This record gives sequence, C-alpha cells and structure tokens, in this order.
Amino acid sequence: MKQQGLVMVFALLVLLSITVLGVSAVTSSLSQSKMAVSMQQRGLAFDAAEAAIAGVFFESEDEVLLSDETKTDPLSEARQDIIFDPSSDTMSCFDDGEWTDRFMTEGGLTTGDRHILDGSYQSATSTKSWSKTAFVREQACRGSSNVIGGSNVNCHVFIIRGCGKVSGRSSVVANTLAASVFGPASQ
Repeated sequence: MKQQGLVMVFALLVLLSITVLGVSAVTSSLSQSKMAVSMQQRGLAFDAAEAAIAGVFFESEDEVLLSDETKTDPLSEARQDIIFDPSSDTMSCFDDGEWTDRFMTEGGLTTGDRHILDGSYQSATSTKSWSKTAFVREQACRGSSNVIGGSNVNCHVFIIRGCGKVSGRSSVVANTLAASVFGPASQ
C-alpha cells in the first residue's frame, strides 16, 4: 500500500513539473510574439519616417514644381520661415505650423505637386508618414574653390525630420537629416 501512495505522489510531482514547463513555454512564446510585433511596427514606422525624408528631396528636385512660380518646394519654404537654432530649438514631430510640413501617402509622390495633404502612408497596417523641414543657416561652402566658385554661391543648411507612426501605438519614430544645398548668397 505504501508503494502505491508513493507512486501516486511521484506521478503528481511529474505532472506538476510538466504543467509548470508548459505554462512557462506558453508565456515565453506570447512575450516573444509581442516583441516581434513591436519590432515589426517600429520597422514600419521607421520606413515611413525614411520615406518622408526622401519625399522632401523628391519635391525639392522636382523640375516641374521648381518651374511653377506659384508653388514652392519644402526647402524653399523653410528658407523663408523662421531660422532653426539647434542649440536652443527642438523640432518635434508634433509641432503644428512651426516648421514646413510634407506628407507621404499611399498615392505616392507625383511631379509638380506639393504634398501637403495628410493621409495614410500604408493601409495594411495603418501608418502615417510626414516630415518637418527647417532652415538652419547660410554658410560658405567647403571644398575646392575652383569647383564651387565665387562669392555669389553659398551653402544653405537645413534640418529635415522624418516622422512615422503606426496607428494604435502612442509612439512616433523619427529620423533626422542635416542637408546642405548650393544656393545664391544673400547680399
């Protein structure tokens, strides 16, 4: 009789340990799944932020837009706005109206258009993509004076922040780029 009771206790201990292992495996699997989804969403938001930065350059190099005197590209607009001081100013993805805004949508980028209408960048996983552009300063260009040439050309320095957000998440992924373009010197 004593041996049958001992076998039963041993069987219950084995069953308990298998249950604990199963529960911990399920818990681990769920947390890994959550981490994978989070990383995927962060990646989608980062891609949206990168696309927003690329959109600024697309629009700023758009010959159709540049030849239309009634429209301006993001860099030209930022050049006319307030000057951004990196030592004291911040550029948040949520600053409304303070910096030049451009949006990327599912429709993509089309030549001759100012991309100022907000919309979904991607609908499979609803994602937003937008950029903020600010003028920093005008400075002498560095490099060979034979190539850059003369006092009538300076480098105009801009800060471009691309922002991406996946709906349902409170966080925004941002990437910032400093860009310098040749432009006429201010007199």
